[in-house]
Amino acid sequence: MTVDTLPTAVSPMLHRLAEEGATGALLRDHGTLFLEDGRVVHAESPATPGLDILLTSGGRLPLAGWQEAVDRAGPRREVGRFLVESGRIAGGELEICHLGAVFDAAFFALAPAGGPTRFRRGATHWLGSVASVPAAALQRETVRRRELLDAVWPYPALDTAPVVPRRAAPGQSVTPRQRALLRKADGRRNAAALAWELGRPAFHTLLEVRRLAATGLVETPHAAQPEPPSALPGWVTQVASPDIALLRRLRDALEATL
Repeated sequence: MTVDTLPTAVSPMLHRLAEEGATGALLRDHGTLFLEDGRVVHAESPATPGLDILLTSGGRLPLAGWQEAVDRAGPRREVGRFLVESGRIAGGELEICHLGAVFDAAFFALAPAGGPTRFRRGATHWLGSVASVPAAALQRETVRRRELLDAVWPYPALDTAPVVPRRAAPGQSVTPRQRALLRKADGRRNAAALAWELGRPAFHTLLEVRRLAATGLVETPHAAQPEPPSALPGWVTQVASPDIALLRRLRDALEATL
């Protein structure tokens, strides 16, 4: 099996697993990717609201309906299938929402990390098969999203810092989605926490925060400037005047030995 290659793979291990058509769970510092025959079928990250939050917070699915699906179909790894066959949600709607959740969680799961990356071969997710994404496409989208964030406002510290709103300038307007986000911003929670509160994809929330910062409606945290080096003692920079008489005696002594 072959997959499209990237100029630089976001995760070389994911690339190798896709090439060999592996099935299992790829565990990274910031999330987990589930593969089936080399394709990514699910992703989850502590930084992102899960499919349950995305479905229930928007009113697409009652919380009780989700919980029943997990209780009845979770043990046999068929929650997605149960939701569709029981008429709780249309197959197309579930697939679209699921793919959105996969790309959202993968963005964080594929973030640069310093810890070990592990693969649990054969592991599956209780959601079951809903939709799958080629690993190369997932990595390309991750790179595109990183570039988009920096194109909007190149201050990565915004992604993890508390969101601190600022007063709008006279005549400055915001969209309804931005207004809802600013109402929740209390100067203590970061963008990911606000995404959970609002029931929105975390990446879209990061992007909205960067846009708000670019227009001055959210404070941009700046890295502290390094302190200037302390002045060196005078004796370090002073160059002593050479002793001319001593240099002449040394020269004469050397010439006498020749």
